[in-house]
Amino acid sequence: MAAALLKVAVSSLSSYCHLTLRRAHSTSASLHQGSLGSLWNLGKLNHIAIAVPDMDKATALYRDVLGATVSEKVPLPEHGVYTVFVELGNTKLELLHPLGEKSPISGFLQKNKAGGMHHICIEVDDIKAAIKDLKVKNIRTLSPEPRIGAHGKPVMFLHPKDCDGVLVELEEA
Repeated sequence: MAAALLKVAVSSLSSYCHLTLRRAHSTSASLHQGSLGSLWNLGKLNHIAIAVPDMDKATALYRDVLGATVSEKVPLPEHGVYTVFVELGNTKLELLHPLGEKSPISGFLQKNKAGGMHHICIEVDDIKAAIKDLKVKNIRTLSPEPRIGAHGKPVMFLHPKDCDGVLVELEEA
């Protein structure tokens, strides 16, 4: 009995140390998530999205004042937004502006007249496995199935009430 418990303890400690060492020595490696046997990994921060009341003014701030490289304004009617991406080297900012009357950004800007941080986007290696695992853990999603996001990849938004008040977007890497 004691030998069996020691074997389990050593095995658990070995797994913990392996994860700790991976975290300590790599800032870009995916971290294993979920329970043992989980089939998905959490990756890097893809972008931080900022809702803006004036897209031209916000784009000019990042491009002309701060000197960042910015994309063209792209309409995403299926999401009800215009987007502009600001390249930062290690990640991106996504500027969001309402497109159409049913835009989710319109409601956000009604509550936050000056705009502000809307969501964070984190990459995952298998979005369907991640969603399945998170639903088992009582994390709600904002749509029944992933949709294609601004980068042409499947995305899913997680309910902010289940994520410490933060709207989290998962994007398949």
